[in-house]
Amino acid sequence: MYAMTIEPGDTVASTDAPHGVRARLLGPLELHIDATDRAPSTPKLLQLLAMLLIRPGRTVHVDSLVHELWNEAPPRSARRALHTYVHHLRRHLDPGGTGDLLVTSPPGYRLEIDADVVDVAEFQRLHRVGRELLEAGDDAAAAHAFRTALDLWSGPPLANIHCGPTLAAYTVYLLEERRDARDLWIEAEIRAGRHREMLGVLRSLTTADPFDETLHAHLIRALGLSGRRSDALASYEWLRSRLEDELGVKPSAELRELHRELLSEGHPVR
Repeated sequence: MYAMTIEPGDTVASTDAPHGVRARLLGPLELHIDATDRAPSTPKLLQLLAMLLIRPGRTVHVDSLVHELWNEAPPRSARRALHTYVHHLRRHLDPGGTGDLLVTSPPGYRLEIDADVVDVAEFQRLHRVGRELLEAGDDAAAAHAFRTALDLWSGPPLANIHCGPTLAAYTVYLLEERRDARDLWIEAEIRAGRHREMLGVLRSLTTADPFDETLHAHLIRALGLSGRRSDALASYEWLRSRLEDELGVKPSAELRELHRELLSEGHPVR
């Protein structure tokens, strides 16, 4: 997974997470230490903290931090400025001065926390469990796992960060993971026989994202399984028209197959 990528020179922390530390990246960044949010408000410090949190317990190279903070135009004093930012962040995170959370770890810096204290790790675990349950045919349990994973999100990832190249790529990765979990959740709910209950959700999602063919396929399938064949056909025709008129493309093979099933049998394929 992206969050666990090791770069050349990275080292893995051997200590456990400090007591009472929890971090949130699936929304605005938060870092709670003993129930107090210690995330700084200064943009560069927040950006630096985010870089350390996406590789929890691992050394993040100075060059990676400079690239994130200043992209392709770092000032001559970039390394000195980074050292100052680290000093201020360390004092902000640890006012008592014990110095055991943000440590210098050549060739960079490291947060001495376990990956499990970051909400991304829990999301990825539930995502994996959901996939395994879906493959095993336990559709209701899979739907619950995916729903629980999606409930961890409170908004766009790192919503309060001005992201440089590394964090911007990381947010794209997380959003793709969320989209996959959402699609698998819907599939699991439909397989579990909750197609009628999902219609409102699917109407809302397809309205918000009118060119997402996977969502439309779920909606058409759910309508067909709910005995609403005419509505399913109308939804297909609406999408086909928009795709051809606005994008100049035809519906996907999956959608065309659903359409053929509706026309020939009156029920979409499962």
